Amino acid sequence: MDRVIHVLTGCTAVGKTEWALRWAEARGAEIVSCDSLLFYRGMDVGTAKPTAAERARVPHHLIDILEVTERMDVARYVILARKAVEEITARSRPVLVTGGSGFYLKAFFSPVVDDVAVPAEIRAAVGKLSLTEAVDELRRLNPGGLGALDIANPRRVMRALERCRATGKPLAQLAAEFAAQPAPFGGWKIQLTQLDRPPAELDQRIAERVAEMLRAGLTAEVPRLLAAGLRDNPSAVSAIGYREVVAVIEGRLPDSALAGEIVKNTRALVRKQRTWFRTQLPAHRVVAAESATLEELFGE
Repeated sequence: MDRVIHVLTGCTAVGKTEWALRWAEARGAEIVSCDSLLFYRGMDVGTAKPTAAERARVPHHLIDILEVTERMDVARYVILARKAVEEITARSRPVLVTGGSGFYLKAFFSPVVDDVAVPAEIRAAVGKLSLTEAVDELRRLNPGGLGALDIANPRRVMRALERCRATGKPLAQLAAEFAAQPAPFGGWKIQLTQLDRPPAELDQRIAERVAEMLRAGLTAEVPRLLAAGLRDNPSAVSAIGYREVVAVIEGRLPDSALAGEIVKNTRALVRKQRTWFRTQLPAHRVVAAESATLEELFGE
């Protein structure tokens, strides 16, 4: 019998948590988080993390597993998610992965990390180059062209050059070898559903969600996290909701503009998420969240 992973995704504020809980309760499933911020203890209000009561209804995995000073990357996530999925499957319970963090989500469908080891001395040497110098060297090492590499993105250019120097291979060969790797969850059948809502309805839900976060104490949560070392984690401190409160604390944003700034940035994120789901995920079901049924969610 096929081993199956059900994956439920969708934009921020679309209603993933509610539908995931309902489906998991009805099916006796366990939930594996695929949200890049739910890993962190203490980041509760600004992430709309499932509450203790909600987690008591259904077993959850990969929530509250790190301090805010610790880093998570996709390679580590794959290891932890595979372990959770294997354990749930061994209990003969359905697996439901839910979240909207693109790179982690993509791990369920295709390779996401390569096995190129970049020596520290190469990383240090490349780090001393300007963007122009790095692009020029990449062009020399890749006479066949740089493909879809975003040469305006310093981080991507530097990582590409590091890999070329470390392996002596052009980007096209590295890309082909990467694509030939087995997918991390290649032994499972993946059933993917995206929840969706009309833009106007989603905009309203975002505004309501931000208002609720502020009522629930977001502005009190952030100082506690800063004291715990939030600034040591660039991806966490720059997350929407947290970065705006930090800006208020540092005097870069008036308190009166806080809610509007979070709403604006969340809506911009949702537009990016919609594009990402459309272009980066394999063909999948899209279900209207406002009228879905449990049976319709995964076509059962």
